[in-house]
Formats: sequence, C-alpha cells, structure tokens
Amino acid sequence: MPVKKIWTVDHACGHRQEADLSARPADQRAGYARWLAARDCTDCWRASREADCESQAEWLAKKRAKEVAEAQAWAERYRMPPLEGSERAAGWATRCRHRLVTAAYTALVSEGVMDSSAWQGVEGAVRAVTPAGWWIDNREANPVDLPELLDAAVSDRLPEHPYS
Repeated sequence: MPVKKIWTVDHACGHRQEADLSARPADQRAGYARWLAARDCTDCWRASREADCESQAEWLAKKRAKEVAEAQAWAERYRMPPLEGSERAAGWATRCRHRLVTAAYTALVSEGVMDSSAWQGVEGAVRAVTPAGWWIDNREANPVDLPELLDAAVSDRLPEHPYS
C-alpha cells in the first residue's frame, strides 16, 4: 500500500487544512506534516506578517519623526541654514548633516585633539554647504574626515579671484 499523499494538518492556529505532500519523498511526509502542524496555517501566517509590516512601518515612522525633530532642534540651536533641494531631499539631508556633524564634534573635539576655537571654523564651513545632495552623498563619511570634506566643498564654491 503506498504512503498517503494528502495529509490532514491541525495547525497551531487552530485551523485544519488538507496538505498535498506528494512532492515530498514518501519517507519525509510524516515529519513534514508534524512540522506544518507546529505552525500557523498559510492565511494566519500571512495575516501576522502583514501586521508585523504595519507595526514595523509605524516604528520606522516614529523613529524618523524623532530624528527629524532632533535634527531641526539642533539646526535651530546652532543657527544652521536650511538646505537646498526638494522637500524630501532636504529633510533627509538635514538628518544626515545632524548625524555627521555631531559625530564629528564628538570624534574631533570631545574625544579628539581639536579645540573649540578650531571647531568654530568647521562650523562655519558646515553653514556654507547648503546643497542637500552634498550631505546625502557624504552621509557615510568618516566623521574625522569632515573638516577635509568641507574644505573641498567650500573651496569649490568660492569664486575665483578676477586677477588670477
């Protein structure tokens, strides 16, 4: 007598379904049916995944809102100019600028060798770089490299001397 191919599975969620296990080798069907019984049925599994996605989306939205609020408060406190670009790019770049500049301050001033007066020069260069794209492009830069990156960005923006 052949091993059965259609198994009745009582899932962990309480639903009962017929499972066609004919694609599995005969000696693996019983074990797979037990494995299926320990899990939710397909419909319940999908519903829980969608709920997880919604809760993940809510979590991410709350996290982004908190980051935006912190970045805007920081920008106001240190009189940073608004960034140029689309609304979406400017919002993203504002968060990038906040993360990079605060990390650079920590690495260079709080834990590093730069003093506060030298940092004021860096801060001035930060204010001079207003294209959102620049901050987005450099969002993964090493914070210690920020002064050099800003020097390059600011020197690219300075008008050439008319007599040179």
